[in-house]
Amino acid sequence: MASVLEIKDLHVSIEGKEILKGVNLTIKQGEIHAIMGPNGTGKSTLSSAIMGHPKYEVTQGEVLLDGENVLEMEVDERAQAGLFLAMQYPSEISGVTNADFLRSAINSRREEGQEINLMQFIKKMDKQMDFLEMDPDMATRYLNEGFSGGEKKRNEILQLMMLEPKFAILDEIDSGLDIDALKVVSKGINEMRGENFGCLIITHYQRLLNYITPDHVHVMMQGRVVKSGGEELAQRLEAEGYDWIKQELDIQDEAAE
Repeated sequence: MASVLEIKDLHVSIEGKEILKGVNLTIKQGEIHAIMGPNGTGKSTLSSAIMGHPKYEVTQGEVLLDGENVLEMEVDERAQAGLFLAMQYPSEISGVTNADFLRSAINSRREEGQEINLMQFIKKMDKQMDFLEMDPDMATRYLNEGFSGGEKKRNEILQLMMLEPKFAILDEIDSGLDIDALKVVSKGINEMRGENFGCLIITHYQRLLNYITPDHVHVMMQGRVVKSGGEELAQRLEAEGYDWIKQELDIQDEAAE
């Protein structure tokens, strides 16, 4: 049975200021969802709150993974439960190689005695790095240290492909990428696509969705999801911007008064 990630009436504040004001969203394995919206509408806040960043205070609502509230879990427990976040600005960790980090992350999700052996790990990592057109030397470099922006984003997708989570949240994975890197990153996400994988892509631009066809597109404004549709919605946003949605919201507000 496919897993389900449900976001229900999620309210989130930062330093007492409410950013998310009742987000509702349901993502099933086998689906790719995209969230778009102007700056400052809460898109990245949503991803950080789901994964448990301490800066973000959840004041109301739930995030359910197969009926279990992940907001009650520690950060590492959320990852072990099958959630993955590709961050907009991946951290650098000196002294820990890319390979050591990935093998430890894989084994942390496995039962004792079921750890991936070294040869299996090397074979899988070599295969995925080749698929992502990554320099083999990146396996032995310290995690993200000295990586270019494009290398960091490819490395996030490498982690995704190695860990094989139930659900991935990709926060502006296309930010700062040239067209060649964008194609490679998109290729990795499309490779993951299938009945055992669900994905939430947070992006400003429709260009990423030229390479990854979403099943559902959502628009966030005023701290909530205000419109949903298919890929045609992203195309209209690219062509016309967000003013037409703002006008719709103004009309709805007037009608409610």
